[in-house]
Amino acid sequence: MNIRRLIVIFFLALACFSIAPCYASETNIITQADSAYSTEQYTKAIELYNKAIAETGTSSDLYYNLGNAYYKNGDLGKAVVNFHRSLKLNPTNDEAKQNIRFLKTKLIDKVGESGSFFSNTFDSFTNIASSNTWAWISLTLFLLTMAGTALYLFGNIVALRKIGFFGGIVCIIMTCMGISLSIHAHSLSVATDKAVIIVPSTILSTSPRQPKDRNEEAMLLHEGTLVKIIDTVTSGSGSNAVKWHEVEVDNSHRAWIKSSDIEII
Repeated sequence: MNIRRLIVIFFLALACFSIAPCYASETNIITQADSAYSTEQYTKAIELYNKAIAETGTSSDLYYNLGNAYYKNGDLGKAVVNFHRSLKLNPTNDEAKQNIRFLKTKLIDKVGESGSFFSNTFDSFTNIASSNTWAWISLTLFLLTMAGTALYLFGNIVALRKIGFFGGIVCIIMTCMGISLSIHAHSLSVATDKAVIIVPSTILSTSPRQPKDRNEEAMLLHEGTLVKIIDTVTSGSGSNAVKWHEVEVDNSHRAWIKSSDIEII
């Protein structure tokens, strides 16, 4: 065995030994968190799930479990945040969808529709699958397009050439649609324009500052309500600086809210 091969084997072994403790640590933290949740130690479970996310990275299942722990701990706002984060990573997580629908029945605020019918429908259709899934579908359709093209160019039977020609046209159109859906699904998964109110209640302002009187009070909202961030400004300076977000509650209501009262999904 030559020296080069020995060096390769050494580094491969070193890599395996370095990966194993990390994987064991990740599994250990999640196991501890699951155990704490099952024994109704929800505060400890929240701490451990957050630690797992910070040390090992995010996942739809981790956010889903964290959302459950927050809900059991009585933190409705944080629960809504994490169920939505779970869906951003895996739009097909039906359990997270069900929990969001359930939590909507617990919210005090019953807000109207936000966004247009077309955009909401497009988003809903896009979330049928993840960005990666749409990309694989697009690749498959592209390969079918190439197969149809080959059938049209090299086929000896007229009927088969027609199938290749028209099938190729349909597949290339669907390929373009799949690519668009993949790009849009990715943009939805990394978007930071949605947030949830995490305080028991908050009074929104007509301007980016604390309301001075009732005329500057826009509306009262409660924990768990979903809002869309339109703009962000900072008022004051130094230690007195306060960040304010202009948010859209629904198609009829916009106002300003302190950043400390919401958590971005």
